[in-house]
Amino acid sequence: MSVASDAVAVRRGPLAVAGGVLAAIVVASAADAVLALLARAAGAPDDFQPLNASSYIFLTAVGVIAGAVGWAIMRRVSKDPAALVRWLVPTVVVVSFVPDFLLYGDGGATGVGALLLMHVAVATAAVFAYRKVMPLS
Repeated sequence: MSVASDAVAVRRGPLAVAGGVLAAIVVASAADAVLALLARAAGAPDDFQPLNASSYIFLTAVGVIAGAVGWAIMRRVSKDPAALVRWLVPTVVVVSFVPDFLLYGDGGATGVGALLLMHVAVATAAVFAYRKVMPLS
């Protein structure tokens, strides 16, 4: 098989991709819910809005969808998307921490720590799904 036919063989249809993205949103939101509950139990303020389901589910969906778009673009334009992903994903996750640190005054160490872990959980679920439905090779 040629390289071109290998690439075609791993392409998924739009329904499979949408299903994978939706699955990533559900799994990541469930992980976020557990982290929010643990943070509240550990003393995060009850009025810390980012730990409310309405906040983190919406932002999780936005993040996973934006990540899927970025992943698809990387697959299309990069000569070596796997190498690009190896440094870009961790970089994006670390940059996504910045707004959370700005909430330290409202959420304290426990609330902000939970948000940081939520970012990692979302990225983990998303990358796992993207690799299944949008393989890099």
